[in-house]
Amino acid sequence: MLYGRATSSNVQAVLWALEEMGLDYTRLDYGEGFAPLDTPDYLALNPHGLIPVLREGDVAIWESCAILRYLAARHGGDAFWPADPLARAQVDMWAEWAKRDVAEGFTGPVFWQVVRTPKARWDHAAIAQAVATLEMHLAKAEARLAHQDYLCGDSLTLADIVFGHVLYRYFDIEIDRAPLPHLRRYADRLAERPAYRHCVMVSYETLRDTI
Repeated sequence: MLYGRATSSNVQAVLWALEEMGLDYTRLDYGEGFAPLDTPDYLALNPHGLIPVLREGDVAIWESCAILRYLAARHGGDAFWPADPLARAQVDMWAEWAKRDVAEGFTGPVFWQVVRTPKARWDHAAIAQAVATLEMHLAKAEARLAHQDYLCGDSLTLADIVFGHVLYRYFDIEIDRAPLPHLRRYADRLAERPAYRHCVMVSYETLRDTI
């Protein structure tokens, strides 16, 4: 059982992983505009009152990357999350980077400011600076993707889930973007995957002008 609205980028990352692994799941709409996150029952699942939460029997797992690692360990296979500790660390390094520098650098400073904030209240200088900072990090992926299909080699890994789910919105929203051709081809490659199209390439119009 997965708790969280389908328009949450963190929920989308988990949904994408579930479908890439061919797992059956039920998703319940929780969060903004849906079931509340501050009830005693929900706080018993996640004391921080955030989404997503994955419930496996009587056990609740929260934090999207913790959920992804649990799914990877149980269902992902060696190519997705290697069993060898050193090889796994290579994937984890890029997953941690993607969460900290890309996902967090995009969602609040860019997406919330451009989509969730009414245009009349845009801080254009702050948005431009946030995009520039984000693209400084994206340039690191651009260099890697010049020589390989995915972030950690030639097959999809956990790092791509953490990194790639952000890119649909990055390329779709109304911002000036630096030319990053290898990143663009990577995003197009992800868009060919049915699970990505179903879970990530979804409308975010219900989030527009909501803060």
